[in-house]
Amino acid sequence: MNYSFEYIDIILLAMIAGFIFLRLRGILGKRTGFEGKAPAQFKEVINNLKAQDTKKIGDKFDDQAQEEFLKGAKIAYETIITDFSDNDNQITTSKPLINNDIYNKFNEALKERSSKGHRADITFIGVNSAVIKEHKKIGKILNVTVNFIAEVITCIKDKDNKIVSGDPEKIKKIYDTWVFSKDVTSANPNWMLVNILN
Repeated sequence: MNYSFEYIDIILLAMIAGFIFLRLRGILGKRTGFEGKAPAQFKEVINNLKAQDTKKIGDKFDDQAQEEFLKGAKIAYETIITDFSDNDNQITTSKPLINNDIYNKFNEALKERSSKGHRADITFIGVNSAVIKEHKKIGKILNVTVNFIAEVITCIKDKDNKIVSGDPEKIKKIYDTWVFSKDVTSANPNWMLVNILN
């Protein structure tokens, strides 16, 4: 009988441990901000486009290609927004995803913010929608314009931790139109952010 009770205890403990594990995974597995792996994920998704016929991507850019592109574009968007909101004086994580012009503008803005003694507190909630506004091929370059709607919690604080702008308790909806570009003849699978229209 004692052995039976011991087995029941073991089974009950295993069930409780399983329940706790599932609850922790449910809580800790939720995305509340950048997890640091976005660039690799973006490359992986875009690799699917690379595997398709180059002419098909450049000339047709069909529904399947657009769907795969948007998966990567959402990840790139979060990566870039989060990288810009980090309190460094320089863009680092998302550098492979933006062209030199955007890179320089972002860095100038970061240095200006730092010179004022300001820092950003930003939590990226998620992308509500990403819609391709247009895609245009000029020569071997394919440009894709995407309208993003996303939600963030954002505020800027000064060196004394006083709020300069924003609200740390309020979710803000942001609207962006970004242009991504790719040389369809290149072996490089990456698309790059080349313009921000608003």
